[in-house]
Amino acid sequence: MFYRLKTDFRLSIITLLGASAILGITPFAVFRFLQGNLLAAVVDVAILAGIVGSVVCAWVTGRTKFSGLFLAVMTSSSAVVVGAVTGEPGLFWLFPCLVTSFFLASPRLAIIINLSAISAMMAQADIFRSLVQMWSFAAGAVVVSACAYVFAFRNESQRERLEHLATIDPLTGVRNRRSMDQELAWAVANADRTGETYSIAMLDIDHFKQINDRYGHGVGDSVLVEMVALIQQHTRRTDRLFRYGGEEFVLLFPGTGGEGLETVLINLQQVLHKYLRHPGGTVTASFGVAQLIVREDVDSWLARADAALYQAKESGRDCIIFAQHDLAHTEKAASPAEYSLT
Repeated sequence: MFYRLKTDFRLSIITLLGASAILGITPFAVFRFLQGNLLAAVVDVAILAGIVGSVVCAWVTGRTKFSGLFLAVMTSSSAVVVGAVTGEPGLFWLFPCLVTSFFLASPRLAIIINLSAISAMMAQADIFRSLVQMWSFAAGAVVVSACAYVFAFRNESQRERLEHLATIDPLTGVRNRRSMDQELAWAVANADRTGETYSIAMLDIDHFKQINDRYGHGVGDSVLVEMVALIQQHTRRTDRLFRYGGEEFVLLFPGTGGEGLETVLINLQQVLHKYLRHPGGTVTASFGVAQLIVREDVDSWLARADAALYQAKESGRDCIIFAQHDLAHTEKAASPAEYSLT
């Protein structure tokens, strides 16, 4: 629970605002019931039910974008309804809604929601004691919305930048190990739920330390960047490349396994042979491949790919080794399948 709140910004906002709204509205609902103002009390209870439903939906389904938008629309609309039922005191309920909508929905949608709510409130002219009060309310509401927009926009920009720094490898521009752990966990969960095929290829540049020692780290970095560019050019947009560490990378292939996976990897091996160079000649790579098995966890999946990569290194490098338990190869051989251009 706490892990989700720490890692999912929108979910944490929905939960916090939902809890605050419940604590703030519940006393008024009870007070109005005791006063005999049943219409206002029923409205408060309906608002509470909608807030609780939005929070529960966000937690159960994980669709925080939809839940946040629904919560923003519902709270702003509810503030307008409260204004219609209670009169002038209801005006004050709209102001917190104007602020929170920018944290629940995108800035563009939040502006639309806020302007609609302000207009709907102003349309109920009998709420206001005078035109001066009405236009003062409108001016104040617009200023609050503008300030909230600036703050939310700045916060979102900084959050995206931090997420980028936390998940992207600065040298190659591909996702790092932290991002890989998240995507592999999602792939395993999705495979368990839908039965979709997933495979990973762990690849390591052969003799990379010698390249660094002989030609310098600048040349080594250039080799890494060029290899990443070649791989991205010859894989699908849905495939994911991660820098696992040093000269080691992991490729995630959704919906790919068996002979299709073999074809892709052999093609990548040929591309690297043809185009990847350093001052001393051709740069090669070794591949360890593992297709996800039913009910397998991420650690086991990675361990099988790593074991296959180790065997590729032990077999002379510049080859592709498929993990022994891959479903695509269990009927073909008693030992891992091997492909080499050497």
